[in-house]
Amino acid sequence: MLNRHAAAFGIALSLTFGAPGFAQETASEDTMPKVEVQADTVLATVNGEEITVSHVIAARQGLAQQFQTLPDDVLFPGLIDQLIQQTVLGQAVEEISRRGEIILENQRREIAAAEKVDGIVADAVTDDALKAAYDAKYANAEPTKEFSAAHILVATEDEAKDLITKLGGGADFAELAKEFSTGPSGPNGGELGWFGPGMMVKPFEDAAMALGKGEISAPVQTQFGWHVVKLNDTRMVGAPELDEVRAELAAQIENDAVEAALQTLLEGATIERTDLEGIDPAVTRDMTLLDN
Repeated sequence: MLNRHAAAFGIALSLTFGAPGFAQETASEDTMPKVEVQADTVLATVNGEEITVSHVIAARQGLAQQFQTLPDDVLFPGLIDQLIQQTVLGQAVEEISRRGEIILENQRREIAAAEKVDGIVADAVTDDALKAAYDAKYANAEPTKEFSAAHILVATEDEAKDLITKLGGGADFAELAKEFSTGPSGPNGGELGWFGPGMMVKPFEDAAMALGKGEISAPVQTQFGWHVVKLNDTRMVGAPELDEVRAELAAQIENDAVEAALQTLLEGATIERTDLEGIDPAVTRDMTLLDN
């Protein structure tokens, strides 16, 4: 179901498509001279209230996903029509309701908080910070052993034992995986690629680590079923290059910076909490309270 915002935009688009000469204007757009615009360029006025390029840009960011992919030459006039409709409807209201005021207060808090977070994040990720984070995580890292394995996943231990018997008789592991495995890797011959410690559930990991290259395990039970595991190979892997983990480190730096800034702000704030004992948590669903 579309919300009122999306429905209003749908009305605006209908008006735009139905406007006389719209198709002709779109077709001849390339031949029309371009007008240099600024953020405060006025695109319409409604009873003296201005609608600017900035308003249109902000409105586009709030559109539902189904509208985001529309062509610019459709969105642009449609957004202007939407804003005109919203403005004229808003002007017809003498006073915003208590519910509306509460929603606006929450929206302002959300927007202000998001802008503060953006500011913190923008200053957090520097070359020095990335280097420090990389050194802290990887400077003393020991090489780790990685494993390449394949498996066949079935529902019962007897099925797993039967597969091991077939393998002992010369059957091809990949073909058996394609035919019998219920796991998502089955169509790929059961191949799982390379993985390191902690990346697989423990019974599976223990079984794989105990195998020699080319060996096949006894049936291994996990929460997913019964596995027959084949170890393809092992390798020792050192610390990754900085560029390989840059995005991961940047995300961690940003998260740490926001948490630190938030903690500082919380510690410096005067916060008084009401005792929640006796207050029914179901109150969060009572929309009628917003009208009081």
